[in-house]
Amino acid sequence: MHRPSHPIILIPARLASTRLPDKPLADILGEPMIVHCWRRAMEADIGPVVVACGDVAIQDAIKQVGGRAVMTAADHPSGSDRIFEALGRVDPDARHDCIINLQGDLPTIDPALIRICLTALQTEGADISTLVAEITKAEEKTNPNVIKAVLALKDDTTVGRALYFSRATVPTGPGPLYHHIGLYAYTRSALARFVALPPGVLEQREKLEQLRALEAGMQIVCACVDTVPFGVDTPADLVVAREMIAAAGQTR
Repeated sequence: MHRPSHPIILIPARLASTRLPDKPLADILGEPMIVHCWRRAMEADIGPVVVACGDVAIQDAIKQVGGRAVMTAADHPSGSDRIFEALGRVDPDARHDCIINLQGDLPTIDPALIRICLTALQTEGADISTLVAEITKAEEKTNPNVIKAVLALKDDTTVGRALYFSRATVPTGPGPLYHHIGLYAYTRSALARFVALPPGVLEQREKLEQLRALEAGMQIVCACVDTVPFGVDTPADLVVAREMIAAAGQTR
């Protein structure tokens, strides 16, 4: 089987945000949040990193630190669409056969998680890979903002095929529940197919984009990791991220 061997990390970013205006440019220890995300991606050391920008200010912030950024249309409906446009611009000759979609609001992500996601994509039959972590807090099991991934993992395995994703508490019965982590890796052909698909019935019902791929028969492989990376969505989250980065010494 062909194993994806030439990865590229793309980070989609735009300024529009309802809960935290201009979120990618939010200051964390003297640098914009998007720069911290770019640094974590560079630390993964698996291939080039490009920020797919919906706004010139984001492009400027990345270029100021020597990073690579490319402008895309401002009105893309999703990060997947944005990175697909960026991919065509930065790699028109299709040298990269694996595309990692890293969210621009994960400034404290452990670079090892990016590498794990890449490894999972090399599972036989995988079109897309992503990450999950076992839910340990009781309140998260019923929280609709904590997306649950349904997969069957045997005791001695940490990688399995996703059967469904939901905001509901699923599956029922005794056993672990898994918190989905929004980091994805795609084969190049899978990304092209995915963005060309119309929104799925279940996708629109659950408001979960990944269900489009499952409805279309694509295989999503999940790797189970120990922790959920901290995402920044609110001003309070931003304060926590600053404290975490300061404590870890993750500065320039």
